[in-house]
Amino acid sequence: MKEKFKGREELKKILADHQKTGKKIVFTNGCYDLIHVGHVRYLKEAKSHGDILVVAVNSDSSVQKLKGEKRPLIPEQERAEVLSALSCVDYVVIFDEVDPHNIISYLKPDVLVKGGDWTVDTIIGRDVVEASGGKVISLPYIEGDFSSTSKIIERIVERYRK
Repeated sequence: MKEKFKGREELKKILADHQKTGKKIVFTNGCYDLIHVGHVRYLKEAKSHGDILVVAVNSDSSVQKLKGEKRPLIPEQERAEVLSALSCVDYVVIFDEVDPHNIISYLKPDVLVKGGDWTVDTIIGRDVVEASGGKVISLPYIEGDFSSTSKIIERIVERYRK
């Protein structure tokens, strides 16, 4: 699985080589704290929009800024390792910023995908991808109890409360 986990400089070179051969690079990002079936379904669908799926994972410090001091529950290296184990994921990179604009600008994917809780016009990095002729996609939101790490945490707390 380690072969899928890359630093941003190495990944940029790898992706440029793939693009030279005509492969479409799909990019998505997120915290992926407590990876669940909603994540898996989303990532499989994201991969279907191109040839190579890159998943950028928020670092522990950026998750804490986004989600609060009690998060993440799972350290960044472990979240990256779990994502790397998924067959639909080709590469995983960790980024420190709160939003993915810098890494999207750096990697220059052909397709940018986010979940249905983002409308196309609010997807961060849209400007970069569309400016280079790429496509931005908001996938349909997946309903259900599995669709949110926060909902899973709430369910665990409720069930195990003494």
